[in-house]
Amino acid sequence: MTEIDLAVPRGQALGVVGPNGAGKSTLLSVINGTERASSGTIAFNGRDVTRLTPDVRARAGIGRTFQIPRPFMNLTVFENALSGASYGAGLRGRAADEMALHALELAGMIDLANTPAGKLPLLARKRLELARALASDPSLLLLDEIAGGLTEAECVSLIETIAGLRDAGITIIWIEHVVKALLAVVERLVCLAAGTLIADGKPDEVMASTEVRRVYLGSAIE
Repeated sequence: MTEIDLAVPRGQALGVVGPNGAGKSTLLSVINGTERASSGTIAFNGRDVTRLTPDVRARAGIGRTFQIPRPFMNLTVFENALSGASYGAGLRGRAADEMALHALELAGMIDLANTPAGKLPLLARKRLELARALASDPSLLLLDEIAGGLTEAECVSLIETIAGLRDAGITIIWIEHVVKALLAVVERLVCLAAGTLIADGKPDEVMASTEVRRVYLGSAIE
């Protein structure tokens, strides 16, 4: 990935689109620290976090989901969320329990709290992935293709959840190939191609860009 100059104001919902291999997931990995930046600086809330480890960044307020849900299959939904509160937010005891329950409520998972994660269908696993990230009490939430593979009805339900998080003031950076889901939530859209930022602006203007549509040739725009 080349150097990308990108600033996201507090409380903004930013969508990220681009063809496969554009560097979208790498961008999130560099922001949350699971991949090292080879150059440049990553600043969060006015603090240089470039050299901080992912756990330190999580406790600073950066939460992330992954394309493929990674729950602890043998633990319950609540226990999975509790891991986010304990290791992401650094909470213990009652405070961790309360944060985990709050995250499950936000993600629409509270009714499944005692269900083993291994028995969940895809939508529920994606919601659990979201709940674990929320349990770390993030002010910045990084979403990586969380709508992928869902049915139309499931996608609508998930959009409502993410819109609620946006309205609650959480800053969101959301990578998604289901573009209609992005357009229902984000107020700003950027497009990456070959590790380069090629468009940045209002969602309808970015999607109407000739260059953006060119890099999508051969990829479906849903």
